[in-house]
Amino acid sequence: MADRLLSVLEAADRLGVGERFIRRLVSERRIRYVKVGKHVRIADSVLAAYVEERTVEPVRTRRSRYGMAA
Repeated sequence: MADRLLSVLEAADRLGVGERFIRRLVSERRIRYVKVGKHVRIADSVLAAYVEERTVEPVRTRRSRYGMAA
């Protein structure tokens, strides 16, 4: 099944950011995109990969048993 191509506005809505942020990612070539004539389209899988690459896992800290109040 083919990936759905999203407009810049749809991509911005999907990520919860402004349209300007998506346009900056495109102009700095920090995200893959497709040119259809003069229009810019971003594949849905590209957005998913972008989010996955930038997801930060939480750091689990080890709690000391001796630091607890009695």
